[in-house]
Amino acid sequence: MIIVTGGAGFIGSAIVAALNARGIEDIIIVDRLGSDQRWKNLVNLSFADYVDKDDFLQLAVEKRIAMPVKAVFHLGACADTTETDADYLIKNNYEYTKLLAQWAADSKIRFIYASSAATYGDGSQGFLDDEERIEKLEPLNMYGYSKQLFDLWAKMTGLLGKIAGLKYFNVFGPNEYHKGNMRSFVLKAHDSAFGGPTAGSVKLFKSGNPKYADGEYVRDFIYVKDAVDMTLFFLDNPRVCGLYNIGTGKARSWNDLAKAVFAAMGKEPKIEYVDMPENLQKQYQYFTEADITKLKKAGWKKPITSLEDAVKDYIQNYLAGGKYLET
Repeated sequence: MIIVTGGAGFIGSAIVAALNARGIEDIIIVDRLGSDQRWKNLVNLSFADYVDKDDFLQLAVEKRIAMPVKAVFHLGACADTTETDADYLIKNNYEYTKLLAQWAADSKIRFIYASSAATYGDGSQGFLDDEERIEKLEPLNMYGYSKQLFDLWAKMTGLLGKIAGLKYFNVFGPNEYHKGNMRSFVLKAHDSAFGGPTAGSVKLFKSGNPKYADGEYVRDFIYVKDAVDMTLFFLDNPRVCGLYNIGTGKARSWNDLAKAVFAAMGKEPKIEYVDMPENLQKQYQYFTEADITKLKKAGWKKPITSLEDAVKDYIQNYLAGGKYLET
């Protein structure tokens, strides 16, 4: 049995699809569907059962899960980087993860959880996934801090040497349709190019950093299929533990990303630069780039999809037909 928390979400459902492709259907989906459209991510997938997130935690803590569990992929969290309710983030992203990780450790179950590149803050301390340096990191928002707290707790308790924490960078791709304002730029740009008063154009923030021209600030954009392949590496290699970056290792500009979107749609680039909202100005990351040296040394060897090819696959094979990942 494999458990995927956040299994109806973006990366979680993509992991379930990849497990199905391996012929694995003995899966429990743990999530809270709420009122958005994430349930649609599950329609084409095969799994044994669905359990509400709070019900599952109670079952785990009370040790009432009788079936043998091989691994837990803990992807469930509030991933909204603009969320300001600190109590909610602590309870949902930190306390829940602590209880689940301790249960898995006590039960000798492989535990693979989502940390975040948001823990790196403004990048002044670099983007090296070195457990010995995580105390120096200063996240720029409460979401990043909630993830940082668990990384620190896992290190302090010695648990980090028995589990795998994955620092996902900017993941995009199919099955993110339900994410509202947290959808990737690729999806937002595709939608805006076909509707609204500015149809045919996309908007990027003006730079508030003199080191970067408008649209030339950079991020490590990784396609969800590559992120999932990297994630499953930790299922296949249970002795690989600690913190690991999940990214391409190559930062690209937002202008590059916008141009890739237009190219995939067969359109000429039309980019409009707009003022950055005030609430983002002090917590905006102008540069992120995953150092994936550690991942490669651990045995990861697969090629990573280029930005242009990833955007093309996403737009032409999924967005153009409103398709979801499936087995």
